Amino acid sequence: MNRSNTVVIWAGFLLLAGSCLLPAASPSDLVKARDGSGVYGYKDTPKLPWCEWLVHDPDRPAPRRVDPGPVPPPAPVPSDALVLFNGADLSKWEAAEGWRIEGGELVSGNGLFRTRENFGSVQLHVEWMGPAGFEGPWYNRGNNGVMLMGRFEIQIFDSFNEKIYPDGQCAAIYGQTPPRVNATRPPGQWQSFDIFFTAPQFDGDKLVAPARVTVLHNGVLVHLNETIHGETNHRVLPQYLQKTATGPLALGGHGCPVRFRNIWLRPL
Repeated sequence: MNRSNTVVIWAGFLLLAGSCLLPAASPSDLVKARDGSGVYGYKDTPKLPWCEWLVHDPDRPAPRRVDPGPVPPPAPVPSDALVLFNGADLSKWEAAEGWRIEGGELVSGNGLFRTRENFGSVQLHVEWMGPAGFEGPWYNRGNNGVMLMGRFEIQIFDSFNEKIYPDGQCAAIYGQTPPRVNATRPPGQWQSFDIFFTAPQFDGDKLVAPARVTVLHNGVLVHLNETIHGETNHRVLPQYLQKTATGPLALGGHGCPVRFRNIWLRPL
């Protein structure tokens, strides 16, 4: 497939990294970065108001790659943490198509896999692994996401191999802010996110303070008290459409069997 002038259409929808399926009635072409790096994205999307780049801009500087070191054992669970997945129990989650436990690990299916409980500001730990040797299309390679409050996505993707637009690579605040560095391990190796999230504040329908997030990817700092400019989506500007300060934690399945283990959080 020539990514410089092709989009992928499946069952009448445009399928790309992010948290949604988009109607393919008027698809736009992917283009490659002008610097010859092979990064692909879009040049017909809106400009992000807080910086010089477009949404999913392939010319935005790609984070440099760093080696996060060897895979550590599963992280210990603090005594006051709420364990959301311990390898055997999905009672804290709502059922979703194809999501299942296999070998003590949570295997992703399709669509959002949400917690039954809502949360606001949290410390969150998630361990995940993309499949090695995945033979599906490029846009599904390791594609998943951690959806804070069900609507602010920290991207999961195979950015060890794929040169997706910087604001859609692994650990990006999807469609908004790339990670400071690319600390992605190869598919088939366990990875981790440690996320420190401050929920947005509202006075009625007025946004008083936006959400903010600090993220460690495989122990490497990739976001430091970064502003979340609104709900994340594909090829559109972020907005605060839901005027609430809590929501479920969700994982976003995209037809790739990403595995999860050791998921816990501490409400802040």
